[in-house]
Amino acid sequence: MSVADSIPSPDNLVRQIEAYLALHPAAALLEEGRVLFDMRMARYSVTESHGRCLVQFWSEERNLIRTVIDVQERAQYLRILTRKMGVTRPQALELAPTTDRRTPTARDAARRNYLRLLERALSRTYPGCKVDGFRSAMDLEHSFGPAYVRGRLLRGTSSEAVIGVGAAESSATIDGILTLGILWLDYCRLHGDGRRHFGTLKVVVPPGASRTTAERMAWLNPSVADFQLFTLDERTEELAPVDLRDTGNLEVRLIHAYSTSAALERCRTGIDRIMHLLPPGAKDRVELVPRSATEVALLLHGLEFARVRHTPSSQSFAKVDEMTFGAGANETPLTQESEKLCEQLLQRLFMSRHPDGVHSDVLFRMQPERWLESRLRLAIGEILPELRGDLMYSQVPAVSSGDRGMLDLLTLHRTGRLAVIEVKANEDLHLPLQALDYWMRVRAVNLDRKVGEAGRPLSALERQGYFVGSEVSVRPPILLLVAPALRIHPANEQVLRVLSPEIEWELLAVSENWRRDLSVVFRKRSTDPRH
Repeated sequence: MSVADSIPSPDNLVRQIEAYLALHPAAALLEEGRVLFDMRMARYSVTESHGRCLVQFWSEERNLIRTVIDVQERAQYLRILTRKMGVTRPQALELAPTTDRRTPTARDAARRNYLRLLERALSRTYPGCKVDGFRSAMDLEHSFGPAYVRGRLLRGTSSEAVIGVGAAESSATIDGILTLGILWLDYCRLHGDGRRHFGTLKVVVPPGASRTTAERMAWLNPSVADFQLFTLDERTEELAPVDLRDTGNLEVRLIHAYSTSAALERCRTGIDRIMHLLPPGAKDRVELVPRSATEVALLLHGLEFARVRHTPSSQSFAKVDEMTFGAGANETPLTQESEKLCEQLLQRLFMSRHPDGVHSDVLFRMQPERWLESRLRLAIGEILPELRGDLMYSQVPAVSSGDRGMLDLLTLHRTGRLAVIEVKANEDLHLPLQALDYWMRVRAVNLDRKVGEAGRPLSALERQGYFVGSEVSVRPPILLLVAPALRIHPANEQVLRVLSPEIEWELLAVSENWRRDLSVVFRKRSTDPRH
């Protein structure tokens, strides 16, 4: 093999970096151990230009441009060897799955320390109880990860299940504790000796990180167990109860509905320019989705590949169409200089992203939830005829709480009740409680009612222009969860059964070959007799 054969081609380098970022949307870019970019908030561009692989990362704080000379896959990260302009010596960048840069040894030590701290705090707070069986070992069979410390408090024949998480863990891990707590309570009940009754679940989180868990816990069925929430200050070792009734107002952000036809008309010039760059015969595959009154996204099977913004010109009072292309954080302005690059990307995208595409192709794999959502949106009248497909809102910016800012689909049932639809293409342990977040906020805006001009109380949704011409029922929304049949986590139904009886839910399993043929395999409802 010659030296030239051993040098990776620029195209391969581009594909490796794109594939990693597609699989790890919450990745972090590091240099010498320091986090430069959190990819949840940064943007990037990786291209082949004049026989070189060029990568650019940028955010509000900084901008980085490098030539990539090699990419090396490691167990936990992607090592990118780069060369900075004017510098001969290569410099290494690292793409890590998350911003958590603790070494395995430091992470394990922190978790052991938290376990001992939680035992001490419980022993001091409940002197009449025995602190028993606390551990944090991985148990994949029962979905327990090492970030959660779990054990029992024993007093006579009564017992309480306990689960806690330390302040050093990520916010997503902390927010996921209630799902694991429900599973731990079931585990304790199933694996007890039969003489003890587990009637309580105690959940322990860091101070300042209890809101999400408190909001969710308030909507669990109290007849299942006594659900209790505590915070543990790791500095003072103080264990303090959290009042579930004192979680404050739900964070709700509701923008006024806009005319989709008017948005399309405003952005028509920019849309036509991008359409002109598409491969032959590709126009019919494009979905035009207005994101605001002055912004339209162009999608292919749910993947946004371009966007047109109708914005004021910097040189006059007139408005012009600003166009970008690229998926997700990989968004690049469309200019005369970048037009050829745009054409190349679109050619590759439309060759890769179709129902019979190659599953190893990064463009085929990207954003499967959005692809499934797109299929569901277009076929809703066939598979869910009880829902109003003509009054469906996608990616609704109506609710926000942390990173849960967009619900997938919102529509009306034929009876006038709101229907909240959460879509997952892959197995997700936390699907039920994440969907509950949206349900709670849609319920809140629906209950925010004021008398309108016709003398009828209107919900905040109706007042902001949603569901024009229809009457939205004051009844609580229906919650629908949609996923491929073999991608539904075994614990999802277990968690759903613990939700309050006020929440009418339905778990909808669709065919595995949903990209080609979307059909319902089975449905499970909260009203089923076995629940």
